[in-house]
Amino acid sequence: MNTIILKTERLNLRPITVSDLDYIHELHCMEEIDEFNTLGIPQHIDETKVLLEKWIFENNRALITHFTFAVELNTGNQIIGLIGINLGKLKYKNAEVWFKFHKNYWNKGYATESLKQLLHFGFDALNLHRIEAGCAVGNIGSINVLEKTGMIREAHTRKLLPLKSGWSDNYGYAILSTD
Repeated sequence: MNTIILKTERLNLRPITVSDLDYIHELHCMEEIDEFNTLGIPQHIDETKVLLEKWIFENNRALITHFTFAVELNTGNQIIGLIGINLGKLKYKNAEVWFKFHKNYWNKGYATESLKQLLHFGFDALNLHRIEAGCAVGNIGSINVLEKTGMIREAHTRKLLPLKSGWSDNYGYAILSTD
């Protein structure tokens, strides 16, 4: 079992576990969070369990290429969200980051704090050159988080994301190790 734990002033980012199933299912079932998410709301907790098991498997491979972390407040271990980094091809030294936070913890700086720590992990521990992220053009909260962490908007892709409301344009963001 890999025990990579990333710490910030207010948060711990730790590998997800089977005991996180109920929280992750609740998070994935929230309408507000689903608005800009391509995953969709699971019909049953078993769908969430399959996804969780995949993430745990990936977190425990000998050579990890997909890291998924639970984000917890460091006072009381209350889970407030999820964050991940998925590595690309080794030669390119790149990755993509993603995050999803419970609506009760929006607009408090937690996503920005978590993403900054994950970017440091990507550049310092994983020796990456480039880290990317994408989000729907209407997702102002995520846009703000990405820009606060120093990521630069590089792309506007038309009708890429199949959201519940229909096809959405996507903004592509990136940050380099030299930024």
